[in-house]
Amino acid sequence: MNNATAAGENIHVLRKVQGKDQSWLSREMGISASYLRKLEHGERPVTPQIAAAAARALRVRTARIWGQPFTAPVEHSQLLDDLREALRRHTLPKEDTPPLGELAAGLREAADLRSATRYVELLRILPRLLGQATSTAMDAGGDAVAWGQVADLYGCAYAVAHRMGEPDLADMIVSRQAWASRQSWNPVAEAATAWNEAGTFQSAGQYDDGLSIVERAISAFEQAGGSGPEYIVTLGSLHLRGIVLASRHRDQNATDNHLRHAKRLVDELGAGGDVLRHNLTFGQGNTALYELAAHIELDAPDRAATMADPLLRTPPAGLAPSRVGRLAIDAARASLAINKVQDAERHLKQAFDVAPQMAELHPMSREVLRVLVVMHQRSKPDLVAMAKRAGLAE
Repeated sequence: MNNATAAGENIHVLRKVQGKDQSWLSREMGISASYLRKLEHGERPVTPQIAAAAARALRVRTARIWGQPFTAPVEHSQLLDDLREALRRHTLPKEDTPPLGELAAGLREAADLRSATRYVELLRILPRLLGQATSTAMDAGGDAVAWGQVADLYGCAYAVAHRMGEPDLADMIVSRQAWASRQSWNPVAEAATAWNEAGTFQSAGQYDDGLSIVERAISAFEQAGGSGPEYIVTLGSLHLRGIVLASRHRDQNATDNHLRHAKRLVDELGAGGDVLRHNLTFGQGNTALYELAAHIELDAPDRAATMADPLLRTPPAGLAPSRVGRLAIDAARASLAINKVQDAERHLKQAFDVAPQMAELHPMSREVLRVLVVMHQRSKPDLVAMAKRAGLAE
């Protein structure tokens, strides 16, 4: 990845371009001028709530604050263009229907690459695989399973676009996923689409609207009824999305409500580790991860740090690298917030080890890393190496 400006720098530049001073912007954002100064100088990490507040005040998208889409190698740009072409041709796939065994193998590979956070490799196979799955579904008419597979692939595509900082592409993918879900007449596919749709509002910093999407999806899914692991994983995942949206919206009651429902569903799921269905992971481990993140968003990083160490020492069964990597990033964020700098660096290293592509791209990984580099004035080789991988240093 090539060098990219950091969120604090982007806030500074946008403020200057618009002729605003720090006093005005800090008032609009609801923070102190001294805190804004530290954000702009890279001495404090920009959080999702800060990015959303800055975007509202400066009348830009949150993607502009994060510096997204990040400058990527030429190959990545070409692969993203291939995916855009496949999305454009969603009703006119170029690919023929493949043998069932070939398609099944491709679907498994896509799910595995997504779980392993190997986004570039996933991007290489997605356009062709989407075309093949869509051709298969069209030939099968109204077959719910075939259209559900198309919807699941769009879920994989959303993960790539979201993580690579392509919000417009992510929005387009969700609309295509909604189209495929409607063909399936499958409440699970529609709920998984709502999970991603709420994610687009989350990325945009519109947490209250995202909560509305989640609550509407939960109501519709519960009315449809169901039972068994697939039902529990889907409903539980919607509540997990609700936890992060509510906590970022600073709504303690809504956060507690979604967490309470998630824990009840964990009990129903039973022992045996987290379960993956339709690109959604749910169980005791992932619920703990979301609870930990909520503590950070609700200004209790000490509670998050206390939870983090035992979870990272022995990651819960069933958690894919994507989830363990996210756990490590949140642990680093919590440690930095309570001035445990060495712990923050240690956790960030674990994120780079477990889920390198995620760690290079995740906004909070980049923000924690940027602050650590500034604090150490580039004197620590390990930090500099991670910063180079993330495109934050030459």
